[in-house]
Amino acid sequence: MIPASETLLKFNNPHLINTHIGASSSKADGKVSPTKCAIAATKGSDEHSRQSIECILNAILPPRQWSEDGNLWIQYISSAPATRTDVINLQDKLDRKLQQRQARITGICPVRRELYAQCLDELIRQVTINCPERGLLLLRIRNELLMTLETHETLYESSVAFGLRKALQGDLEKIHLRNRIHALEHAINNLQSELSELKAKYEAAEKRAAEWKMLDDKRHSEEARVFRNTNQQLKLQLEGVITFRR
Repeated sequence: MIPASETLLKFNNPHLINTHIGASSSKADGKVSPTKCAIAATKGSDEHSRQSIECILNAILPPRQWSEDGNLWIQYISSAPATRTDVINLQDKLDRKLQQRQARITGICPVRRELYAQCLDELIRQVTINCPERGLLLLRIRNELLMTLETHETLYESSVAFGLRKALQGDLEKIHLRNRIHALEHAINNLQSELSELKAKYEAAEKRAAEWKMLDDKRHSEEARVFRNTNQQLKLQLEGVITFRR
C-alpha cells in the first residue's frame, strides 16, 4: 500500500474498520454511480449536497484499504476544498517527486506517467468539490485518454511482436540462404574440379593426336621418298631397255 505521503492525492485520516469487509460501513463497499451522485448534489440541503459530493469523490477515486496487525484500515479521499496555495503546493510537490524518483524528462517513463496521473486525479478531486459536473466531465476525458493510451500500448506490443516474428523469419531465411550458398559453392567447386579434369584429358588427347599426326606425317614422308626413289630407278631402267633395243 502506498503511504498517503507518497501520493499526490489528498486523503482524509485513516479509519479502523472491521476485519471483514462485509461488516464495514456502506461507504467502504457501496458502489454508487457518479452520475446519480451528481444529480443528487444539485438537489436538497447543503448537508445532503456535501454527502453527494463525497459520494461522487468515492466513486471517482475509491477509498484505500489495507490490513495491518490483523486490523483493516480504510482511508477516504478528502472532500476539503482546495485553495490557490494548495494548487501551488501540488505543483511544487509534483516537481519534487519527479526529481526524487528520477523521472525521465522525455520518452516513455512509467514513473513520470504515474506521477502525472496522480496529479490529474488530484485536480479532478479539487474541481469536483466546486463543480461535480465539471469533475465528471474531466473524469470522462481522463478515462478516454487512458483508453487511447492503452490502445496505443496494445498496438505497440503487437507491432513489437510482429517485428520479432519478422526478424525471426528473416534470420531463418538468412540461414536458409546461407546454407543454399554453401551448397552452390560446393557444387561450383565440384564442377570446377570436373572441368579441370576434362581440360587435362582434352590437353592430353590433343597432345597424343599431335604426336600421332607427326608420326603419320613422318611415315608418309618416308614412304613418299621411297616411292620417288623406286620410281626414279624404274624410270632409269626403262630408259636403258629402250636405248638397248634401238
